[in-house]
Amino acid sequence: MEHFDLDRIDRALLAALQKDARRTNKELAAEVGLAPSSCHARLARLVESGAITGFHARISPQALGIGLQMLVSVRLAQHGRDTVAAFHDHIAAQPEVIDIFHLAGADDVQLHVVVRDADHLRAFVMNTLSDRPEVAHMESHLVYDHVRAEGLPDLTEGAKEKLV
Repeated sequence: MEHFDLDRIDRALLAALQKDARRTNKELAAEVGLAPSSCHARLARLVESGAITGFHARISPQALGIGLQMLVSVRLAQHGRDTVAAFHDHIAAQPEVIDIFHLAGADDVQLHVVVRDADHLRAFVMNTLSDRPEVAHMESHLVYDHVRAEGLPDLTEGAKEKLV
């Protein structure tokens, strides 16, 4: 597990960015009590260290022609490193797969899949999963609604007192 040495101001910057990543550097600096040049340097350090992994816009799925979302649970036939890697590489290359979770438990992989409609879903399952030799079993779950949290909770040692 990676360790990031974050202080109170770093955590405040991360919290502010999770709420609205479109804020200007000047606005962020004012919110956390820094000079704009110091804020810019801290943000650059947070990006370089990997604490910030990107800046994203939330897009309506319907705006991109996505009509259905599925969670697909997959059990692999074998659990060797090569088998897992081959399946992961194949799945990661599919534009319909937006999240891949490698799991412990009865299922080995959970996929978040987006498609246009039921015909697209059937084609995806038949062409992308059913014929794969790595797949022993799969189960699909239609997603009626997907609500994503506004951001990640701060569980660092420096924020521990807030959690009790």
